[in-house]
Amino acid sequence: MIIRSFVRINGKIRVPKVRCVDENGDMVGVVPTIDAIKLAQSKKLDLVEISPDAKPPVCRIMDYGKFQYNEKQKKRNAKKKQQNHAVKEIKFHSNVEEHDFQTKLNHIRNFLTKGHKVKVSLQFRGRENAHKELGFEIVEKVKQEVSDVSSVDSEPRMMGRMIIMVLAPISAK
Repeated sequence: MIIRSFVRINGKIRVPKVRCVDENGDMVGVVPTIDAIKLAQSKKLDLVEISPDAKPPVCRIMDYGKFQYNEKQKKRNAKKKQQNHAVKEIKFHSNVEEHDFQTKLNHIRNFLTKGHKVKVSLQFRGRENAHKELGFEIVEKVKQEVSDVSSVDSEPRMMGRMIIMVLAPISAK
């Protein structure tokens, strides 16, 4: 069942006859709307319009408050199960030392194992621009070091004073 923001219940149903379904899902039949509302009230429930486009509209006898609560719970549970992975960024410079390089590699591995994509960026400062090949060597080294847990989403490329590469986790299939 799909909940709409403008569900008609009880007196808001303005058609002369409705196809009525009782609380157990059994078909009552096509009855006047007033009789269907009285039937629902006698059972201390609501008459809810389920399919307004049908001829005649289909209405169901149910506890509307409980119905709304269950729909909210379904929506909340669907939101909990939804996976939302961000793109993490790790920045390098062309003169990075080995220990810093290994630390950043460990961070990249950690992000990839958690399922995040990683944007590796290497920025050139000042005179470093004259030696872009050093930057590409570092980015290629990163690519080789994490090749067991990642695949390259976008190859290393220059964008202004930066080299950018995006790594994606290898999916567990």
